[in-house]
Amino acid sequence: MHSVAIDLFCGIGGLTKGLSLSGIPVKFGIDIDDTCRFAYEKNNNSRFLCYDIATLDSGYLKSLYPPNCIRILVGCAPCQPFSKYTSRYRKNGYTDNKWMLLRSFSRLISEVIPEIISMENVPQLAGRDIFVDFIAILDKLGYCIDWKIVNCPEYGVPQNRRRLVLLASRLGEIKLIPPLYDSKHYPTVRQAIGNLSVLQNGEQDPNDLLHSACRLSPINLKRIKQSIPGGTWRDWDKNLQLKCHKKSSGKTYPSVYGRMCWDKPSPTITTQFYGYGNGRFGHPEQDRALSLREGAILQSFPQDYIFVDKTHPSTRREIGMHIGNAVPVELGRAIGLSIQSHICRR
Repeated sequence: MHSVAIDLFCGIGGLTKGLSLSGIPVKFGIDIDDTCRFAYEKNNNSRFLCYDIATLDSGYLKSLYPPNCIRILVGCAPCQPFSKYTSRYRKNGYTDNKWMLLRSFSRLISEVIPEIISMENVPQLAGRDIFVDFIAILDKLGYCIDWKIVNCPEYGVPQNRRRLVLLASRLGEIKLIPPLYDSKHYPTVRQAIGNLSVLQNGEQDPNDLLHSACRLSPINLKRIKQSIPGGTWRDWDKNLQLKCHKKSSGKTYPSVYGRMCWDKPSPTITTQFYGYGNGRFGHPEQDRALSLREGAILQSFPQDYIFVDKTHPSTRREIGMHIGNAVPVELGRAIGLSIQSHICRR
C-alpha cells in the first residue's frame, strides 16, 4: 500500500520538499496565505490549496486522499504565540487566535483519522495545556506517539534552531530517526554559503535575484566593520553604540548587530534575518547583512529553490517572512525518513 501526505500550514514548502526528498509524495499543501502559492508549486510536485485551516471541512480534506493509501497528515501551526520572541501567551492566554490553530489541527485529525501524523513547532509549546490536550486526543484515538525537542544541526540544517517534533501512528510504534550529526560535525555556515558570490553592501547578484543584501546606513556600515565573528556590539567604539545598549536592560541583548561565525551553524533564522540589527545576521567577513538566498540556504532550502515570480515581484519583507517561517527542509527530510522507516517495519 502506497503512502500519500498532505501538508497543512504548508507555507512555501519546506516540509513538503523535505518529505519529497525522503520519497514520500505530498499531494497537496494547504495554507491561508496565497502569496506562498508560487514558490510552493514552482518547487514541488504538489498543488497549493488556499484555505483557512480553522474552517477547513474534514470531509473535503478526507476526499483529497486517493483510495487505499496510507494517509499522512503533517503540519506546523504558526508558532508566534509560543515563541520565546513574543510574550503574547503570558498576557493573553488563549485569546490569540493562533493558539487555536493547533486545536484546528487536532479537530481535523479526530475527524479524518489519518494513519500517520507529524507536527513540528517551537519547544516552548511543550508543557502548555494546549499541547497536553493535543497529546491526550491522539492517545484517545489510538495513536502511538513519540515527540522530542531536537536541535536542527543534528539533522543536517546549518543553523542552531531547536524544534519540537512529534510523530504519531495508528499502525504501531513510531520514532524519529537518531541524529545524523554530533556537535563536532554539525554543518557550518561556511559549508552552506561559503561558495556564493561576494556581495557589497546593498548589492544584488545579477545571476541570482535572491542573492541580494539590504543597503546598510552609513553608521551601520561603520558598526559592521568593527564587528567580529561571534562578537557583540561591545566590540565597537563607544560612539557607535546605541543609547539602549548603555542602559542596564540593553546590556542583556548582546547578539544583535553581530557577525556569524564561519565554522559554526548560524543562529536561528527569523523572519527578519536580512536586517543586520535584528540578530547576529552579519556576514562572517563581508560588510553586510545576510542575503535572502543565504537565509534560505541556512534554512536548508536547495540553492536553486525559486522564490520570486518575475511577473508578480514580492517584497523583501514578504520573502523574508516566507523563509523565516518555513520548516527547514533537512528537518522535513528527517521526518520523512522516520515515517518511511516506520512503514517499512510493518
